[in-house]
Amino acid sequence: MTIGHTTAAKGSARAPRQRGKGATISEIAQEAGVSIATVSKVLNGKSDISEATKAHVEEIITAHNYKRRTARNARANLIELVFHELDSAWAMEIIRAVEMRAAQNNTSIVLSELGGSIRAPRELVDSILERNPLGVILVMAEFDEAHMEQFASRSIPVVVVDTYGDQPSSVPTVGSNNWSGGFTATKHLTDLGHTRIGMISGPADSMSSKARVDGYRSALEAAGIEIDKDLITYGDFYVDGGYTHGKALLSSENRPTAIFAGSDMQALGVLRGAKELGLSVPGDLSVVGYDNIPLSEWLPTPLTTINQFLPLMGETATDMLLALARGESVRAKQINLSTELVVRASTTPPAGA
Repeated sequence: MTIGHTTAAKGSARAPRQRGKGATISEIAQEAGVSIATVSKVLNGKSDISEATKAHVEEIITAHNYKRRTARNARANLIELVFHELDSAWAMEIIRAVEMRAAQNNTSIVLSELGGSIRAPRELVDSILERNPLGVILVMAEFDEAHMEQFASRSIPVVVVDTYGDQPSSVPTVGSNNWSGGFTATKHLTDLGHTRIGMISGPADSMSSKARVDGYRSALEAAGIEIDKDLITYGDFYVDGGYTHGKALLSSENRPTAIFAGSDMQALGVLRGAKELGLSVPGDLSVVGYDNIPLSEWLPTPLTTINQFLPLMGETATDMLLALARGESVRAKQINLSTELVVRASTTPPAGA
């Protein structure tokens, strides 16, 4: 069947309902020029229809502000938890927290990974829609605008944890005060007397990375220390990034006496790079991480770090999602949890200070 923009089949006795006034499935099908079964497939996330047909029907569904009329107990009693990548202790802390809170509410978890990508692909969106969950928690991941509209049209709430990019104010988010964490980590080092402090942040386009760098800059300015752009690098929040950028910083002619690693995983990479260069921590180099993952306390040199309360982030996001799934409102849609400095053995005044 050829899809066009005609609003009613020729010879139809019923004119299409005015857009924005609500519509039935049959009226949407009539306006789209498709069968009721096709509209039902689009509403249920089925993948056995063409992309052109799906996009056309979705446009009409959105224009009519159609809300899927489904009894609440018909929802699958599960939460979709979507990560951009799972290969870190940071991710495991959030997963455990979400699983625990979900179990307390007799709810199951479906866990998905994007393999390092930030944007969820259409195939995953279709699978989630077909499962018809209570809601979706995205962790450093995003849906595009069209996919967000699909979830909204089906009254499936979405909550974002540690948002990668800027989110509309209507999207609930949970994160930490990254600027404050970056400021506190760097101030700890300036208070110890360090003036050449390297910064290894996460991806340059990540909001949390930018905020931690802004906090780092502000702490240096507050201490009257000139900012050296050569000391600021962007990694990936993982061990490899810390190792590569840390070793490069420490191999420079005028190396830093301290490094704010931006994450505990990157701090592990910095520690390995320092060891390979014959530098001791904290004698030759002070290191501060970020996240306070359990491993940070049990390293040969326990790591000074910023605690961003990862379990609480996961619990808060789950509570928000379950409330929204029950049709309740939430007090605040953008929550930034506080951070705190945890001082351990990896930081000390610079040699000779």
